[in-house]
Amino acid sequence: METRAGDPGAFAQFDLGRVDSPSFVVDAAKLRDNLRVLADVRDRSGIKMLSALKAFSMWSVAPIIGNYLDGVCTSGLWEARLAGEFYDGEITTYSAAYKPDELDEICRLSDHVIFNSPGQLTRASQILEQARASGGGFDIGLRINPMHAEGEVPRYDPCAPHSRLGFPIDQLEDEHVEPLDGLHLHTLCEQDFEPLKRTWEALREHIEPYFGHFKWINLGGGHHITRDDYQREELIEFLIEIQEETGAEIYLEPGEAVALDAGILVGTILDSHWNGMPLAITDISATCHMPDVIEAPYRPAMLHEDEDGDGDPVRLGGPSCLAGDVIGDYRLPVPCEPGQRIAFLDQAHYSMVKTNTFNGVQLPSIWLWDSETDALEQIKSFGYEDFRNRLS
Repeated sequence: METRAGDPGAFAQFDLGRVDSPSFVVDAAKLRDNLRVLADVRDRSGIKMLSALKAFSMWSVAPIIGNYLDGVCTSGLWEARLAGEFYDGEITTYSAAYKPDELDEICRLSDHVIFNSPGQLTRASQILEQARASGGGFDIGLRINPMHAEGEVPRYDPCAPHSRLGFPIDQLEDEHVEPLDGLHLHTLCEQDFEPLKRTWEALREHIEPYFGHFKWINLGGGHHITRDDYQREELIEFLIEIQEETGAEIYLEPGEAVALDAGILVGTILDSHWNGMPLAITDISATCHMPDVIEAPYRPAMLHEDEDGDGDPVRLGGPSCLAGDVIGDYRLPVPCEPGQRIAFLDQAHYSMVKTNTFNGVQLPSIWLWDSETDALEQIKSFGYEDFRNRLS
């Protein structure tokens, strides 16, 4: 999977020795830059802009996000609880399926509760009625599948054949629409404006009969709005047009765009040897710290990689026992020797929320740096107890 992120920005001058290893380091200044871009799009188009916690849920920076955006979107009860505890603004919750015994609390916490199918919405009707009778002021939405694939990788494409995500739009009937306050779709992954425009064109004929019925339409995430080459002017014009056309308030809920290029993952070479090519083992694990490297798959950019160098590329892997725990082949900016520090770019989103302790591999610490002031603070570190307490 090709990714167009990986601008080092202020990290080009960051001393990797200032933090422990492994560590995530998030730049608050870059985060603010991204949020200003998102807020500008929001203000000029008149829409609502939410931050997707599934991609970036570093709640210590929630006050920064709250200064710019309208709230957050969550993926179930625990994220909704996190949102209610730390984040300002609206809370929109969508899950592919809700547990009935969690739905009442989700309704209390959320402004929008979005269902994946009309069937589950019908089964939950009594819970929803009781929640509203007790003072809940939430809206009800339905996630639809536009059945228009734009994804580069099928496993990341909610419109791939036989997708479980969203109700197929060609099955939508009046009876499904009647109880709804809004529609939700999420079909993109690290993409720019044109795929969104094509998706809307494919969807319009199916939902046009209901224009005027919906209070809001949520266009989901996957929009790389903060990337320098994103067509933001075209996006703003489009958002204004579809609000006028549909009579609905429009929502976007970017995740990656909030933290794009705002974080690095710092690690250390632990050992090196030769097996047909130079090999190095690091305290960064693709399996435990950057699972998208294996799942997508993709090759994360390295800080200061000597891409045009004459030296042989080094295959970097993690310390776990999984043979496939391989990050990739790199021309290192430092000697391939134990003790040398390296860092991977654009690791604030998804990597941080997906970390795990397979094999007892240490979780990276979390640091907050402000490249404008050079203030550096360790927000969180993890020890053996964090590993032990997840087990029985």
